[in-house]
Amino acid sequence: MVPIHVKSYPDGLPIGELWVPCEHSDPIVFPYDSSVIAHAPVGTVQHAAQALDAAQEVRQSTARLSTGTRRSILMAVHDKLAAVREELENLLVLETGKPLVDCRVEVARTLTTWAASAEEVAHIHGETVPLDLQPSGEGMIGYWTRKPAGIVVGIAGFNYPLLLASHKLAPALAAGCPIILKPAPNTPLTTLWAVHLIRQVLTVHEVSAATVQLVTGGIEVGETLVADPRAAVVSFTGSAAVGHQIAKNAAPRKAVLELGSNTGFIVADDARIEDAVDAVIRGGFYANGQACISVQRVIVEAKVADEFQRQLLARMDEVIVGDPRSPDTRVAPLINAASTERIMTWIKEAVDCGAQILQGGRLQGASILPTVISQVPTEANLWCEEIFGPVICLHRVPDLDTAFELVNDSRYGLQAAIYSTNLKTAFRAIEELDVGGVVVNEIPGFRSDIMPYGGVKDSGIGREGPRFAMEEFTVTRMAIIRP
Repeated sequence: MVPIHVKSYPDGLPIGELWVPCEHSDPIVFPYDSSVIAHAPVGTVQHAAQALDAAQEVRQSTARLSTGTRRSILMAVHDKLAAVREELENLLVLETGKPLVDCRVEVARTLTTWAASAEEVAHIHGETVPLDLQPSGEGMIGYWTRKPAGIVVGIAGFNYPLLLASHKLAPALAAGCPIILKPAPNTPLTTLWAVHLIRQVLTVHEVSAATVQLVTGGIEVGETLVADPRAAVVSFTGSAAVGHQIAKNAAPRKAVLELGSNTGFIVADDARIEDAVDAVIRGGFYANGQACISVQRVIVEAKVADEFQRQLLARMDEVIVGDPRSPDTRVAPLINAASTERIMTWIKEAVDCGAQILQGGRLQGASILPTVISQVPTEANLWCEEIFGPVICLHRVPDLDTAFELVNDSRYGLQAAIYSTNLKTAFRAIEELDVGGVVVNEIPGFRSDIMPYGGVKDSGIGREGPRFAMEEFTVTRMAIIRP
Protein backbone atom coordinates (compact mmCIF):
# COMPACT_ATOMS: atom_id res chain seq x y z
CA MET A 1 0.00 0.00 0.00
CA VAL A 2 1.22 3.53 -0.75
CA PRO A 3 1.92 5.96 2.09
CA ILE A 4 -0.06 9.12 2.75
CA HIS A 5 1.56 12.00 0.90
CA VAL A 6 3.60 14.56 2.82
CA LYS A 7 2.87 18.06 1.53
CA SER A 8 5.72 19.36 -0.61
CA TYR A 9 4.71 22.88 -1.64
CA PRO A 10 3.91 26.19 0.09
CA ASP A 11 0.53 27.24 1.47
CA GLY A 12 -1.82 29.33 -0.62
CA LEU A 13 -1.92 29.70 -4.42
CA PRO A 14 0.97 30.32 -6.85
CA ILE A 15 -0.04 33.73 -8.18
CA GLY A 16 2.36 36.34 -9.50
CA GLU A 17 5.88 35.85 -8.19
CA LEU A 18 4.77 34.45 -4.81
CA TRP A 19 2.28 32.14 -3.11
CA VAL A 20 -0.77 34.16 -2.12
CA PRO A 21 -2.69 33.19 1.05
CA CYS A 22 -6.30 31.96 0.83
CA GLU A 23 -8.91 32.57 3.47
CA HIS A 24 -10.71 29.29 2.83
CA SER A 25 -9.74 25.70 2.16
CA ASP A 26 -11.66 22.56 1.24
CA PRO A 27 -10.99 18.98 2.31
CA ILE A 28 -9.73 16.64 -0.40
CA VAL A 29 -11.01 13.12 0.24
CA PHE A 30 -9.75 9.70 -0.79
CA PRO A 31 -12.69 8.28 -2.79
CA TYR A 32 -12.02 4.75 -1.56
CA ASP A 33 -12.84 5.41 2.09
CA SER A 34 -13.78 9.13 2.19
CA SER A 35 -10.84 9.92 4.48
CA VAL A 36 -9.47 13.46 4.29
CA ILE A 37 -5.97 13.40 2.82
CA ALA A 38 -5.35 17.17 2.72
CA HIS A 39 -6.96 20.59 2.67
CA ALA A 40 -6.63 22.55 -0.57
CA PRO A 41 -6.75 26.35 -0.89
CA VAL A 42 -9.91 27.77 -2.45
CA GLY A 43 -9.36 30.70 -4.75
CA THR A 44 -11.67 33.64 -5.38
CA VAL A 45 -12.59 35.98 -8.20
CA GLN A 46 -10.03 38.39 -6.76
CA HIS A 47 -7.32 35.75 -7.06
CA ALA A 48 -8.30 35.16 -10.68
CA ALA A 49 -8.10 38.87 -11.46
CA GLN A 50 -4.73 39.09 -9.72
CA ALA A 51 -3.41 36.19 -11.80
CA LEU A 52 -4.62 37.81 -15.03
CA ASP A 53 -2.87 41.07 -14.10
CA ALA A 54 0.37 39.20 -13.38
CA ALA A 55 0.17 37.19 -16.60
CA GLN A 56 -0.38 40.34 -18.60
CA GLU A 57 2.74 41.89 -17.07
CA VAL A 58 4.95 39.00 -18.19
CA ARG A 59 3.30 38.36 -21.54
CA GLN A 60 5.92 40.17 -23.63
CA SER A 61 8.93 38.85 -21.71
CA THR A 62 7.59 35.29 -22.00
CA ALA A 63 7.10 35.73 -25.76
CA ARG A 64 10.72 36.88 -26.10
CA LEU A 65 12.22 33.77 -24.49
CA SER A 66 14.67 32.13 -26.87
CA THR A 67 14.07 28.71 -28.35
CA GLY A 68 17.00 27.37 -26.36
CA THR A 69 15.70 28.77 -23.08
CA ARG A 70 12.23 27.34 -23.61
CA ARG A 71 13.65 23.93 -24.46
CA SER A 72 15.90 24.00 -21.42
CA ILE A 73 12.95 24.86 -19.16
CA LEU A 74 10.81 22.06 -20.54
CA MET A 75 13.53 19.44 -20.14
CA ALA A 76 14.32 20.64 -16.62
CA VAL A 77 10.64 20.33 -15.69
CA HIS A 78 10.63 16.80 -17.11
CA ASP A 79 13.62 15.93 -14.92
CA LYS A 80 12.07 17.52 -11.81
CA LEU A 81 8.87 15.53 -12.24
CA ALA A 82 10.79 12.33 -12.99
CA ALA A 83 12.73 12.72 -9.75
CA VAL A 84 9.49 12.47 -7.72
CA ARG A 85 7.73 10.02 -10.02
CA GLU A 86 6.67 7.53 -7.38
CA GLU A 87 5.42 10.24 -5.01
CA LEU A 88 3.32 11.74 -7.81
CA GLU A 89 1.83 8.33 -8.59
CA ASN A 90 0.89 7.76 -4.95
CA LEU A 91 -0.65 11.20 -4.57
CA LEU A 92 -2.72 10.69 -7.73
CA VAL A 93 -4.13 7.48 -6.26
CA LEU A 94 -5.21 9.30 -3.13
CA GLU A 95 -6.87 12.32 -4.71
CA THR A 96 -8.44 10.65 -7.77
CA GLY A 97 -9.16 7.19 -6.37
CA LYS A 98 -7.84 5.66 -9.61
CA PRO A 99 -6.05 2.32 -9.36
CA LEU A 100 -2.30 2.57 -8.92
CA VAL A 101 -1.68 0.93 -12.29
CA ASP A 102 -3.55 3.77 -14.02
CA CYS A 103 -1.75 6.46 -12.03
CA ARG A 104 1.58 4.99 -13.05
CA VAL A 105 0.48 5.25 -16.67
CA GLU A 106 -0.59 8.86 -16.10
CA VAL A 107 2.81 9.90 -14.76
CA ALA A 108 4.65 8.07 -17.54
CA ARG A 109 2.55 9.84 -20.15
CA THR A 110 3.08 13.16 -18.37
CA LEU A 111 6.84 12.77 -18.68
CA THR A 112 6.48 11.93 -22.38
CA THR A 113 4.41 15.08 -22.88
CA TRP A 114 7.05 17.34 -21.35
CA ALA A 115 9.89 15.70 -23.29
CA ALA A 116 7.93 15.84 -26.57
CA SER A 117 7.10 19.50 -26.00
CA ALA A 118 10.80 20.23 -25.55
CA GLU A 119 11.53 18.61 -28.90
CA GLU A 120 8.75 20.50 -30.67
CA VAL A 121 10.10 23.91 -29.61
CA ALA A 122 12.54 23.89 -32.52
CA HIS A 123 9.76 23.10 -34.99
CA ILE A 124 7.77 26.31 -34.69
CA HIS A 125 8.25 27.83 -38.12
CA GLY A 126 6.51 29.45 -41.06
CA GLU A 127 6.69 29.50 -44.85
CA THR A 128 7.37 31.81 -47.70
CA VAL A 129 4.39 32.99 -49.74
CA PRO A 130 4.69 33.64 -53.53
CA LEU A 131 3.07 37.09 -53.53
CA ASP A 132 3.84 37.47 -57.24
CA LEU A 133 1.02 35.03 -58.01
CA GLN A 134 -0.95 38.25 -58.52
CA PRO A 135 0.39 41.12 -60.64
CA SER A 136 0.18 43.52 -57.69
CA GLY A 137 2.68 41.37 -55.77
CA GLU A 138 5.39 41.18 -58.42
CA GLY A 139 8.79 41.99 -56.95
CA MET A 140 7.58 41.55 -53.39
CA ILE A 141 8.70 39.16 -50.65
CA GLY A 142 6.23 37.41 -48.38
CA TYR A 143 6.56 34.99 -45.51
CA TRP A 144 4.70 34.12 -42.34
CA THR A 145 5.86 33.09 -38.88
CA ARG A 146 4.07 31.87 -35.75
CA LYS A 147 3.91 34.14 -32.70
CA PRO A 148 2.63 33.45 -29.17
CA ALA A 149 -1.08 34.17 -28.98
CA GLY A 150 -0.85 35.58 -25.44
CA ILE A 151 -2.26 34.42 -22.13
CA VAL A 152 -3.53 30.83 -22.06
CA VAL A 153 -6.17 29.76 -19.55
CA GLY A 154 -6.03 26.01 -18.99
CA ILE A 155 -8.89 24.20 -17.25
CA ALA A 156 -8.35 20.50 -16.53
CA GLY A 157 -10.66 17.63 -15.60
CA PHE A 158 -10.48 15.49 -12.47
CA ASN A 159 -9.79 12.11 -14.03
CA TYR A 160 -6.20 12.68 -15.22
CA PRO A 161 -5.30 15.91 -13.40
CA LEU A 162 -1.53 15.87 -13.88
CA LEU A 163 -1.56 14.68 -17.49
CA LEU A 164 -4.37 16.98 -18.61
CA ALA A 165 -2.66 19.95 -16.95
CA SER A 166 0.63 19.05 -18.63
CA HIS A 167 -1.03 19.00 -22.05
CA LYS A 168 -1.77 22.68 -21.44
CA LEU A 169 1.27 23.77 -19.42
CA ALA A 170 4.04 22.29 -21.57
CA PRO A 171 2.77 23.49 -24.98
CA ALA A 172 2.03 26.95 -23.56
CA LEU A 173 5.61 27.30 -22.31
CA ALA A 174 6.91 25.85 -25.58
CA ALA A 175 4.91 28.44 -27.54
CA GLY A 176 6.06 31.34 -25.34
CA CYS A 177 2.73 31.96 -23.61
CA PRO A 178 2.08 32.64 -19.92
CA ILE A 179 -0.54 30.28 -18.57
CA ILE A 180 -3.06 30.31 -15.74
CA LEU A 181 -4.19 26.83 -14.77
CA LYS A 182 -7.45 25.97 -13.03
CA PRO A 183 -7.56 22.35 -11.81
CA ALA A 184 -10.73 20.46 -10.95
CA PRO A 185 -11.85 21.37 -7.40
CA ASN A 186 -11.64 17.80 -6.09
CA THR A 187 -8.20 16.95 -7.57
CA PRO A 188 -5.87 19.98 -7.22
CA LEU A 189 -3.06 18.49 -5.12
CA THR A 190 -0.78 16.86 -7.71
CA THR A 191 -1.15 19.84 -10.02
CA LEU A 192 -0.31 22.30 -7.24
CA TRP A 193 2.85 20.34 -6.55
CA ALA A 194 3.76 20.19 -10.24
CA VAL A 195 3.25 23.93 -10.68
CA HIS A 196 5.50 24.53 -7.66
CA LEU A 197 8.24 22.48 -9.33
CA ILE A 198 7.73 24.30 -12.64
CA ARG A 199 8.05 27.69 -10.98
CA GLN A 200 11.28 26.56 -9.31
CA VAL A 201 12.64 25.73 -12.77
CA LEU A 202 11.52 29.12 -14.11
CA THR A 203 13.33 30.90 -11.28
CA VAL A 204 16.56 29.00 -11.98
CA HIS A 205 16.29 30.13 -15.61
CA GLU A 206 15.72 33.74 -14.48
CA VAL A 207 12.19 33.69 -15.88
CA SER A 208 9.31 35.18 -13.90
CA ALA A 209 7.37 32.66 -11.84
CA ALA A 210 4.24 34.51 -12.97
CA THR A 211 4.65 32.76 -16.32
CA VAL A 212 2.91 29.75 -14.72
CA GLN A 213 0.13 30.36 -12.19
CA LEU A 214 -2.66 28.31 -10.66
CA VAL A 215 -6.02 29.39 -9.30
CA THR A 216 -8.53 27.06 -7.68
CA GLY A 217 -12.17 27.83 -6.97
CA GLY A 218 -15.69 27.45 -8.24
CA ILE A 219 -17.62 28.42 -11.34
CA GLU A 220 -17.24 32.14 -10.73
CA VAL A 221 -13.43 31.83 -10.78
CA GLY A 222 -13.53 29.98 -14.09
CA GLU A 223 -15.91 32.53 -15.59
CA THR A 224 -13.62 35.38 -14.53
CA LEU A 225 -10.63 33.77 -16.24
CA VAL A 226 -12.47 32.72 -19.40
CA ALA A 227 -14.39 35.93 -20.03
CA ASP A 228 -11.45 38.30 -19.58
CA PRO A 229 -10.39 39.71 -22.99
CA ARG A 230 -6.73 39.34 -22.01
CA ALA A 231 -7.11 35.55 -22.14
CA ALA A 232 -6.16 34.85 -25.77
CA VAL A 233 -6.82 31.09 -25.67
CA VAL A 234 -8.91 28.94 -23.36
CA SER A 235 -8.02 25.24 -23.32
CA PHE A 236 -10.61 23.13 -21.52
CA THR A 237 -10.93 19.42 -20.83
CA GLY A 238 -14.20 18.29 -19.29
CA SER A 239 -17.89 17.77 -19.92
CA ALA A 240 -19.65 18.86 -23.10
CA ALA A 241 -22.16 21.07 -21.28
CA VAL A 242 -19.46 23.05 -19.48
CA GLY A 243 -17.29 23.22 -22.59
CA HIS A 244 -20.08 24.69 -24.68
CA GLN A 245 -20.68 27.40 -22.07
CA ILE A 246 -16.97 28.17 -21.93
CA ALA A 247 -16.88 28.61 -25.70
CA LYS A 248 -19.73 31.11 -25.46
CA ASN A 249 -18.07 33.02 -22.64
CA ALA A 250 -14.72 33.12 -24.41
CA ALA A 251 -16.03 34.26 -27.81
CA PRO A 252 -14.69 35.70 -30.04
CA ARG A 253 -11.35 34.48 -28.67
CA LYS A 254 -10.16 30.93 -29.30
CA ALA A 255 -11.43 27.98 -27.27
CA VAL A 256 -9.78 24.56 -27.53
CA LEU A 257 -12.27 22.03 -26.19
CA GLU A 258 -11.58 18.37 -25.43
CA LEU A 259 -14.95 17.11 -24.26
CA GLY A 260 -16.70 13.82 -23.61
CA SER A 261 -17.89 10.94 -25.75
CA ASN A 262 -19.79 7.64 -25.72
CA THR A 263 -17.19 5.64 -27.54
CA GLY A 264 -18.23 3.16 -30.22
CA PHE A 265 -16.41 -0.17 -30.54
CA ILE A 266 -17.26 -2.35 -33.56
CA VAL A 267 -16.56 -6.07 -33.74
CA ALA A 268 -16.79 -7.28 -37.35
CA ASP A 269 -17.67 -10.89 -38.05
CA ASP A 270 -14.14 -11.51 -39.36
CA ALA A 271 -12.47 -10.16 -36.21
CA ARG A 272 -10.27 -12.24 -33.97
CA ILE A 273 -12.78 -12.55 -31.16
CA GLU A 274 -10.30 -13.22 -28.39
CA ASP A 275 -8.40 -10.04 -29.33
CA ALA A 276 -11.58 -7.95 -29.37
CA VAL A 277 -12.64 -9.35 -26.00
CA ASP A 278 -9.22 -8.57 -24.57
CA ALA A 279 -9.57 -5.00 -25.82
CA VAL A 280 -12.90 -4.56 -24.03
CA ILE A 281 -11.42 -5.94 -20.80
CA ARG A 282 -8.47 -3.53 -21.10
CA GLY A 283 -10.34 -0.58 -22.55
CA GLY A 284 -13.68 -0.61 -20.77
CA PHE A 285 -12.68 -0.34 -17.13
CA TYR A 286 -9.33 1.44 -16.81
CA ALA A 287 -9.35 4.54 -14.60
CA ASN A 288 -12.59 3.15 -13.12
CA GLY A 289 -14.18 3.78 -16.51
CA GLN A 290 -13.69 7.52 -15.97
CA ALA A 291 -12.02 8.17 -19.31
CA CYS A 292 -13.62 9.94 -22.24
CA ILE A 293 -12.43 7.30 -24.72
CA SER A 294 -13.04 4.18 -22.65
CA VAL A 295 -15.15 1.48 -24.33
CA GLN A 296 -18.87 2.20 -23.89
CA ARG A 297 -20.98 1.06 -26.88
CA VAL A 298 -19.86 -2.37 -28.11
CA ILE A 299 -21.51 -3.12 -31.47
CA VAL A 300 -21.05 -6.70 -32.65
CA GLU A 301 -22.09 -8.31 -35.92
CA ALA A 302 -24.74 -10.96 -35.23
CA LYS A 303 -22.72 -13.82 -36.69
CA VAL A 304 -20.18 -13.62 -33.85
CA ALA A 305 -22.26 -11.92 -31.14
CA ASP A 306 -22.94 -15.02 -29.05
CA GLU A 307 -19.32 -16.14 -29.06
CA PHE A 308 -18.09 -12.63 -28.27
CA GLN A 309 -20.50 -12.36 -25.32
CA ARG A 310 -19.51 -15.82 -24.03
CA GLN A 311 -15.80 -15.05 -24.09
CA LEU A 312 -16.29 -11.60 -22.58
CA LEU A 313 -18.33 -12.80 -19.62
CA ALA A 314 -15.84 -15.62 -19.02
CA ARG A 315 -13.08 -13.05 -18.50
CA MET A 316 -14.88 -10.47 -16.39
CA ASP A 317 -13.48 -11.88 -13.16
CA GLU A 318 -10.09 -10.55 -14.27
CA VAL A 319 -11.32 -7.02 -13.58
CA ILE A 320 -10.48 -6.94 -9.88
CA VAL A 321 -12.43 -4.57 -7.64
CA GLY A 322 -10.71 -3.27 -4.53
CA ASP A 323 -8.43 -0.74 -2.89
CA PRO A 324 -6.88 1.49 -5.60
CA ARG A 325 -3.58 1.50 -3.69
CA SER A 326 -3.11 -2.18 -4.55
CA PRO A 327 -1.28 -2.88 -7.83
CA ASP A 328 -3.78 -5.68 -8.53
CA THR A 329 -6.89 -3.47 -8.44
CA ARG A 330 -8.51 -2.46 -11.73
CA VAL A 331 -11.77 -0.87 -10.50
CA ALA A 332 -12.34 1.21 -7.37
CA PRO A 333 -14.95 3.76 -6.25
CA LEU A 334 -15.68 6.68 -8.59
CA ILE A 335 -14.60 10.22 -7.80
CA ASN A 336 -17.69 10.88 -5.64
CA ALA A 337 -21.03 9.48 -4.54
CA ALA A 338 -22.96 11.70 -6.95
CA SER A 339 -21.27 10.07 -9.94
CA THR A 340 -22.04 6.62 -8.60
CA GLU A 341 -25.69 7.51 -7.97
CA ARG A 342 -26.06 8.94 -11.48
CA ILE A 343 -24.77 5.77 -13.14
CA MET A 344 -26.85 3.45 -10.95
CA THR A 345 -29.91 5.52 -11.87
CA TRP A 346 -29.09 5.20 -15.57
CA ILE A 347 -28.70 1.43 -15.21
CA LYS A 348 -32.11 1.16 -13.52
CA GLU A 349 -33.73 3.31 -16.21
CA ALA A 350 -32.26 1.10 -18.94
CA VAL A 351 -33.40 -2.09 -17.20
CA ASP A 352 -36.88 -0.65 -16.77
CA CYS A 353 -36.93 -0.14 -20.55
CA GLY A 354 -35.90 -3.72 -21.35
CA ALA A 355 -32.12 -3.85 -20.94
CA GLN A 356 -30.59 -7.01 -19.51
CA ILE A 357 -27.73 -7.00 -16.99
CA LEU A 358 -25.27 -9.75 -17.92
CA GLN A 359 -22.65 -8.93 -15.29
CA GLY A 360 -22.40 -6.52 -12.37
CA GLY A 361 -24.98 -3.75 -12.27
CA ARG A 362 -24.73 -3.39 -8.50
CA LEU A 363 -22.47 -1.99 -5.82
CA GLN A 364 -19.70 -3.68 -3.88
CA GLY A 365 -19.15 -1.30 -1.03
CA ALA A 366 -18.78 2.10 -2.72
CA SER A 367 -17.64 0.60 -6.03
CA ILE A 368 -19.80 -0.12 -9.06
CA LEU A 369 -19.00 -3.68 -10.05
CA PRO A 370 -17.69 -3.95 -13.64
CA THR A 371 -20.92 -4.11 -15.60
CA VAL A 372 -21.95 -5.59 -18.93
CA ILE A 373 -25.49 -4.82 -20.05
CA SER A 374 -27.26 -5.75 -23.28
CA GLN A 375 -30.39 -4.69 -25.17
CA VAL A 376 -30.02 -1.09 -24.00
CA PRO A 377 -32.46 1.15 -25.90
CA THR A 378 -30.50 3.55 -28.07
CA GLU A 379 -32.45 6.49 -26.64
CA ALA A 380 -31.47 5.60 -23.04
CA ASN A 381 -28.90 7.73 -21.22
CA LEU A 382 -26.76 4.64 -20.75
CA TRP A 383 -26.36 4.45 -24.53
CA CYS A 384 -26.53 7.99 -25.86
CA GLU A 385 -24.73 9.91 -23.10
CA GLU A 386 -21.27 9.49 -21.61
CA ILE A 387 -21.37 6.97 -18.76
CA PHE A 388 -17.93 7.77 -17.29
CA GLY A 389 -17.90 4.65 -15.17
CA PRO A 390 -17.18 0.88 -15.37
CA VAL A 391 -20.15 0.00 -17.59
CA ILE A 392 -20.24 -1.29 -21.17
CA CYS A 393 -23.29 -1.85 -23.38
CA LEU A 394 -23.54 -4.73 -25.87
CA HIS A 395 -25.56 -4.37 -29.05
CA ARG A 396 -25.78 -6.86 -31.92
CA VAL A 397 -26.36 -5.73 -35.51
CA PRO A 398 -27.01 -7.63 -38.76
CA ASP A 399 -24.17 -6.06 -40.76
CA LEU A 400 -21.40 -3.47 -40.88
CA ASP A 401 -23.63 -0.87 -42.53
CA THR A 402 -25.82 -0.85 -39.42
CA ALA A 403 -22.78 -0.82 -37.15
CA PHE A 404 -21.33 2.27 -38.84
CA GLU A 405 -24.68 4.04 -38.73
CA LEU A 406 -25.06 3.25 -35.04
CA VAL A 407 -21.61 4.61 -34.12
CA ASN A 408 -22.28 7.80 -36.06
CA ASP A 409 -25.77 8.20 -34.58
CA SER A 410 -24.42 10.18 -31.65
CA ARG A 411 -23.89 13.79 -30.76
CA TYR A 412 -20.35 12.81 -29.77
CA GLY A 413 -17.33 11.93 -31.89
CA LEU A 414 -14.01 11.67 -30.08
CA GLN A 415 -12.52 8.28 -30.98
CA ALA A 416 -13.94 4.95 -32.13
CA ALA A 417 -12.48 1.50 -32.70
CA ILE A 418 -13.07 -1.45 -34.99
CA TYR A 419 -11.78 -5.00 -34.86
CA SER A 420 -11.46 -6.70 -38.23
CA THR A 421 -8.95 -8.76 -40.21
CA ASN A 422 -10.15 -7.18 -43.46
CA LEU A 423 -8.07 -4.24 -44.68
CA LYS A 424 -10.96 -2.94 -46.77
CA THR A 425 -13.18 -2.83 -43.67
CA ALA A 426 -10.48 -1.02 -41.69
CA PHE A 427 -10.06 1.70 -44.31
CA ARG A 428 -13.81 2.02 -44.68
CA ALA A 429 -14.04 2.70 -40.94
CA ILE A 430 -11.33 5.34 -41.20
CA GLU A 431 -13.24 7.05 -44.00
CA GLU A 432 -16.80 6.75 -42.69
CA LEU A 433 -16.75 6.98 -38.89
CA ASP A 434 -17.47 10.58 -37.89
CA VAL A 435 -14.93 10.93 -35.09
CA GLY A 436 -11.60 12.60 -34.37
CA GLY A 437 -9.70 9.31 -34.40
CA VAL A 438 -10.32 5.78 -35.64
CA VAL A 439 -8.41 2.94 -33.96
CA VAL A 440 -8.09 -0.36 -35.80
CA ASN A 441 -7.47 -3.54 -33.78
CA GLU A 442 -6.66 -1.73 -30.54
CA ILE A 443 -8.63 -0.14 -27.71
CA PRO A 444 -10.34 3.17 -28.58
CA GLY A 445 -8.65 4.56 -25.48
CA PHE A 446 -5.28 4.37 -27.19
CA ARG A 447 -3.66 7.79 -27.20
CA SER A 448 -0.11 8.59 -28.11
CA ASP A 449 0.62 11.90 -26.44
CA ILE A 450 2.31 13.28 -29.56
CA MET A 451 -0.60 12.68 -31.94
CA PRO A 452 -3.34 15.21 -32.75
CA TYR A 453 -6.06 14.39 -30.24
CA GLY A 454 -9.55 15.82 -30.21
CA GLY A 455 -13.08 15.30 -31.40
CA VAL A 456 -15.87 16.46 -33.67
CA LYS A 457 -19.50 17.36 -33.01
CA ASP A 458 -20.17 17.77 -29.27
CA SER A 459 -16.84 16.17 -28.42
CA GLY A 460 -15.04 19.43 -28.98
CA ILE A 461 -12.93 21.52 -31.28
CA GLY A 462 -9.20 21.96 -31.71
CA ARG A 463 -6.44 19.44 -31.09
CA GLU A 464 -4.07 18.57 -28.28
CA GLY A 465 -0.67 16.89 -28.47
CA PRO A 466 2.42 19.17 -28.11
CA ARG A 467 2.84 20.13 -31.77
CA PHE A 468 -0.86 20.68 -32.32
CA ALA A 469 -1.51 22.48 -29.03
CA MET A 470 1.40 24.79 -29.84
CA GLU A 471 -0.33 25.65 -33.10
CA GLU A 472 -3.51 26.39 -31.13
CA PHE A 473 -1.53 28.63 -28.76
CA THR A 474 0.14 30.63 -31.53
CA VAL A 475 -1.06 32.91 -34.31
CA THR A 476 0.36 33.51 -37.77
CA ARG A 477 2.02 36.84 -38.52
CA MET A 478 2.45 37.73 -42.16
CA ALA A 479 5.44 39.72 -43.41
CA ILE A 480 4.82 41.60 -46.70
CA ILE A 481 7.86 43.39 -48.08
CA ARG A 482 8.50 45.45 -51.19
CA PRO A 483 12.30 45.83 -51.34
